[in-house]
Amino acid sequence: MVGDSGLWAKVVHLLAVFSWMAGMFYLPRLLVYHVECVVGSAASELFKTMERRLLNAIMRPAMVVSVGSGIVVGLLGGWFEASWSWVWLKVLLVCLLVIVHVVLELHVRLLAADQRGYSGRYFRVLNEIPTVLLIGIVVLVVLKPF
Repeated sequence: MVGDSGLWAKVVHLLAVFSWMAGMFYLPRLLVYHVECVVGSAASELFKTMERRLLNAIMRPAMVVSVGSGIVVGLLGGWFEASWSWVWLKVLLVCLLVIVHVVLELHVRLLAADQRGYSGRYFRVLNEIPTVLLIGIVVLVVLKPF
């Protein structure tokens, strides 16, 4: 890693990842509660506001900064060389995390339009996917197994 700039890139990356993951853990839980309340109710309208603000103010910006700063950290650390296979698996897991984020955004849009095609159980299961992906990412980064 190249000097202080590399350390600051890591700091920015970690803070962004923490923020993004907090949202990735919380948003599906909001969706569970949202689909289980009555359409048009005060609770439903409150969940719409909470979901929109979480996405716009925290999750989407944190995702962009996480991915951007992760690329910077990887470049400064020379991790994108062919011999660093663990990093390519990490990139795959991060891409899957981005896909889950996009899926959550689509669900928020559907619920904002009062379109409810999924149950609370679906969102409870969806809530576990970011956890599994995060575990894989952390194991790869810390252990660098291959």
